[in-house]
Amino acid sequence: HNRNYFIASQPLAVIIKATANLRLISVIGISGCCGFNFLYVRFVMSAVKEIIVGGQAVIEGVMMRAPNSYAVSVRRPDGTIASISERLPKLSEKYPILKVPILRGSAVLIHSMILGVKALNFSASVAFEEAEQEGKDKTVLETAAKTGAFATTAHVIDNPQLATETAKAGTVQTSLAMFGSVVFGIGFSIFLFVVLPLLITNFLFVYFGWENAPLVSLANTVNQPWYLAAWHWIGAHMKPVRPSLSFNIVDGIIRMVFFVTYIFIMTLIKDIRRVFEYHGAEHKTVYAWEAGDELTVANARRYPRQHPRCGTSFLMLVMLVSIVMFSVVKFDSLLLNLLSRVALVPLIAGISYEIIKIAGKKEAGAFFSFITRPGIWLQNLTTKEPSDDQLEVAIHALQESLKLEPQESLPVVGESALAGSA
Repeated sequence: HNRNYFIASQPLAVIIKATANLRLISVIGISGCCGFNFLYVRFVMSAVKEIIVGGQAVIEGVMMRAPNSYAVSVRRPDGTIASISERLPKLSEKYPILKVPILRGSAVLIHSMILGVKALNFSASVAFEEAEQEGKDKTVLETAAKTGAFATTAHVIDNPQLATETAKAGTVQTSLAMFGSVVFGIGFSIFLFVVLPLLITNFLFVYFGWENAPLVSLANTVNQPWYLAAWHWIGAHMKPVRPSLSFNIVDGIIRMVFFVTYIFIMTLIKDIRRVFEYHGAEHKTVYAWEAGDELTVANARRYPRQHPRCGTSFLMLVMLVSIVMFSVVKFDSLLLNLLSRVALVPLIAGISYEIIKIAGKKEAGAFFSFITRPGIWLQNLTTKEPSDDQLEVAIHALQESLKLEPQESLPVVGESALAGSA
């Protein structure tokens, strides 16, 4: 293993310093042979806390997250890399209640969504900064025209008050636009993956008369105009069905079909395809870090682009858990069934998080492989083979995030990788 080899090959003085907290100095001082150094490596690897990293693809870049920090690296239009990195406060330390199982999963999901939106906002501002600059120049010219400065715009540009007002207006517009996008995105997702599958499933059970579906009577619509007859026909087939296990299985299948179809359509969009390529670069980089390799493009390139701990696997597990939960919490009212499904989303996310957490302790185990296998299959759509330039961005993001991690928690190979590829 590269990590073991690197530590074992260090000079004796370096090993003595590194093992001060392991109370092995005197023993190493006596032995100092290669065989014992290897034995020491086995101790140090169990003593050093492994850093689990993850990430997210953004516009022309990657966001990498470590336990105590995150970083976003984005390829500028001129080819250089822009990045932002910050330490992350631990919510469980500030709010101890978030250490409670299931609650912590919901908190992690919400925090990840907020961080993801922030990362996307930064990536968009960097990736499209040339267009934004052109827009600012156009705004300055328009302002100059309105103030009568046709001959020159120098006094407009140098006017601090006018510049400040323009900047504030732009910031407010950007914040409102981002807030509107988030609200629309959440609303659209709830409609597409919760409301619509439930309505279609209810319709199918009534139309085909499956299980305990109510009977449909259309006798009173014979002499009505077509539009009233159509309205009554739809209303008759939307009579509430009390969800059963088979009802929720059909509902889950429809939701899964919508999800896969949605992702497939996204792959046809050129800009989204590039995001999927950065998604693959993120996975390859994480693989290289977990293997203890030096963080270089050549090392990352040889790993697969599908990763078992991807959020795609989490989403697939959420859909499976929802089938069980919706079979337990059910009503005779279609409206109550709809509202309960929306309300149960945080609970389902929390349960799914705990399952992933338990299974992830033994990633080579059969259970972990079983629950992540559908996500691995789906990643054939959500990830694409990245270019070397994209791998470079992903590696840069991981390096920047690791710089903010407590140094005592970093394995020696992590420090070597940072120095070797900087």
